[in-house]
Amino acid sequence: MAVNRPPSNDAKSSNPDSDAALLADMGYVQDMKRNFSVWSVLGVGFSLTNSWFGISTALVTGINSGGPVLIIYGIILITLISASVGISLAELASAMPNAGGQYFWAYELAPPKFAKFASYLTGWFAWAGSIFTSASVALGLGSAVMGCVKLFRPEMTIQRWHILLAYLAINTLSFLFNTHGRLLPTIATLTLYISLLSFLTILITIPSVAPTHQPPSFVFATFTNNTGWSSPSIAFIVGLINTNWAFACLDCATHLAEEVANPSRMIPIAILGTVAIGCVTSWTYSVAMFFSIQDLQALLDTKTGVPILELFYQAVRSRGAAVALEGLILVTGMGCLVASHTWQSRLCWSFARDNGLPFSGFLSQVDDKLGVPFNAHLVSCLIVSVLGFLYLGSVTAFNSMAAACIVLLYVSYSIPIFCLLVKGRENVRHGPFWLGWVGKVANWVLLGWTVFTFVMYSFPPVMPVKLGNMNYVCVVYGVVFAGVVGWWHIEGKRSFKERGGLVEVVQDEVVR
Repeated sequence: MAVNRPPSNDAKSSNPDSDAALLADMGYVQDMKRNFSVWSVLGVGFSLTNSWFGISTALVTGINSGGPVLIIYGIILITLISASVGISLAELASAMPNAGGQYFWAYELAPPKFAKFASYLTGWFAWAGSIFTSASVALGLGSAVMGCVKLFRPEMTIQRWHILLAYLAINTLSFLFNTHGRLLPTIATLTLYISLLSFLTILITIPSVAPTHQPPSFVFATFTNNTGWSSPSIAFIVGLINTNWAFACLDCATHLAEEVANPSRMIPIAILGTVAIGCVTSWTYSVAMFFSIQDLQALLDTKTGVPILELFYQAVRSRGAAVALEGLILVTGMGCLVASHTWQSRLCWSFARDNGLPFSGFLSQVDDKLGVPFNAHLVSCLIVSVLGFLYLGSVTAFNSMAAACIVLLYVSYSIPIFCLLVKGRENVRHGPFWLGWVGKVANWVLLGWTVFTFVMYSFPPVMPVKLGNMNYVCVVYGVVFAGVVGWWHIEGKRSFKERGGLVEVVQDEVVR
């Protein structure tokens, strides 16, 4: 069987012409400049995932659903799952480095009859997941800002509109950081260093100055169930979403494949480096913080609405010092949101250039002077701003939307992986990063975990279920799916491109 083979992905050089030629064989032109290095790509990937920052925002929420046991051992479990996710993404990114990421792979790997719709569905789920992620990060930062204000002004009552204003200001500031392509690699590398420096500062300071420390039995053996679920297992599983949040968005680096030299090698390094750094930082951070808790009930009942800020205040016994440490988390979180905007804009732009979105001609333009897909970035950020008003109307609805982003992203990863297994891993041309049977196990773990989270993360977080605590994540899934399928029938199936020039990856012999 004759096939159309792309240039070898095993080339050790980072020849820009080779990268452009590989991209051309996929049916695309080199629109973006390759300004990123492996460190800056890792910076974007880790800044977005930022596991220790994610744990900071979910620390006490997780305590209610399993106590320290949930966080300490949940991180280990989610790290193993995330390693499987990372391996699965890295293999495909190495074989087919393209800014479209999972939606591009889905088209390549799905049976021809279903390839177009599978790709379309994957692209929409991935972009929706990225939008919801940005909204969730912006809300966490807005809440943290108002928590700092509350700490200094105890008489103040925090209103939702206060948090919304902070949300909008932070989202706008992060938008501005993403408008200059030449600066983005520097910003990404800088945010990586800031995150690690902030982590070390807090990790050393809090346990050192805390007046007392919890015993090891509290940190490693205390299980708390304040969810109302009679089954501790269900409480633990429902609470895992908090730990899972700290390892979400691992596909980020794949969408920079057209902005880094030798992406077949660099993208896998960035993905798996993100998982490794995330595991080390989040686990050690959690252990240090749990040892330093002075009054757990005060954390749960804090008037600031920011439990980690209350923990800092208990440890350092100074409002100014506590806010300074929280400031490190805010700066780290800003780096996370900047990376999230980079991610969502690339998803939007790459999907639009294949006419996957409404107004694709507008969204697929790249501003040559700024060096970024400005229109896609602007529209994505505007959508995030509009979603902030959902929080003003219903906190429960907003939180359900934020929870949905994790599962939507897993589904977007699973579609091309499922297609890969159906096609047969032995029939796919691989890149420099390919792990054979280990990769196959990782693929099955990803698929199994996606099904598990789709079901279990839809459970109510607390019992008994009331209007104010119901998990409306299934409603979010329904709205997203209905909108995607609706647009498919209105316009998508006619305008979404079938890329005749894409790389044929099926081979007539077994890859060795």
